Amino acid sequence: MLEIEIKVKVDNIDEIRTNIKTIGGHHSETVTEEDIYYNAPHRDFGITDEALRVRSAGGKITLTYKGPKNTLMGSKIREEHNVHLEDAKTFDTIITSLGFKQVAQVTKLREYYTFEDFSIAVDNVEKLGQFVEIELVTENNAKQAAIRVDNLAKKIGVVGERISISYLELLLSKQ
Repeated sequence: MLEIEIKVKVDNIDEIRTNIKTIGGHHSETVTEEDIYYNAPHRDFGITDEALRVRSAGGKITLTYKGPKNTLMGSKIREEHNVHLEDAKTFDTIITSLGFKQVAQVTKLREYYTFEDFSIAVDNVEKLGQFVEIELVTENNAKQAAIRVDNLAKKIGVVGERISISYLELLLSKQ
């Protein structure tokens, strides 16, 4: 699966929420997400542009591996694999016993919206501010998906510089 995503720092959150609803988008939930990122002992994910993350949100725990980022028409494209975990502490014990290290924690209040086959996230990220992410998952047609993401962004008023780095990278760059 390929994840096609844009991220933009915004200051017109209320207008964007209204626009999402106006075009037929639906708010599905609002959750606090706590993400813990790890680095590997055998390679530096900061250099290889990979990510290993445990996300706790709404009583669910998900382990995610993200491959290196590519870009297409201002959209971020990367391989992503997810698996649900029963216990984040046990996973942390196992992974740190194997030499992995916790790098950072990113906490955000995320409002989830859906529109057609898009996922839209309105985020308030601790220490970073407000952002909107628009995501589309595809098997193989990255270019067409990137065009669709771009068109939706314009339609709901998500304009401005596209940010191709993760919240983790933004947070680490501020330290």
